[in-house]
Amino acid sequence: MGAPRLNRRKYEKPKDMWNSQRIASDRALIREYGLSNMKEVWKVQTELGKIRRNVRSLLSQKQQSTEGAIINRLVKLGILQPGANIDSLLDLDDRKFLERRLQSIVFRKGLAKSMLQARQLVTHGFIAINGKKVTIPGYMVSINEEAGVGYYKNIDINAGSSAAEHQVSDSAAQPNVPDGEGEAQPDAVKDSAGSAVA
Repeated sequence: MGAPRLNRRKYEKPKDMWNSQRIASDRALIREYGLSNMKEVWKVQTELGKIRRNVRSLLSQKQQSTEGAIINRLVKLGILQPGANIDSLLDLDDRKFLERRLQSIVFRKGLAKSMLQARQLVTHGFIAINGKKVTIPGYMVSINEEAGVGYYKNIDINAGSSAAEHQVSDSAAQPNVPDGEGEAQPDAVKDSAGSAVA
């Protein structure tokens, strides 16, 4: 049977782990894009670092075939515009990658009211790409797949909030009637014989 494949980290931890400015900027990205933890930010930063390393080595070696492959991949993902050159790869930032995640696309298309709700809809199996259910919020959506993002199951994203508002309005509409001392009178309770007992 063989040994199971070892799970390897898909991210590198930052070198300045306890730098307060880096932590603050990473937390701002987490809040803005509804990420679950720092690891998701680090995955994006690692991917961006790999691209920058490849670009620097390409600039020193002048290999045209690999250069075109990297640019074509990023154009297909929608991170770069068609016709971009290798110098524009060095100008990429985290936000361009985070905007292409399925979670962000669901929110931007109006299928969810917030980034956190978009994440929940994806993980609970309510979102599909071209009719196929996808449950990974970090899935990178290509330009070709973006038009196919939609609901996998019929859902009304306003149903939960309106039911909660309806309960609150019903309880507010039926206040207890206070007696002369300002306390609410308890409802009459019937004993086993059926007569009312106060």
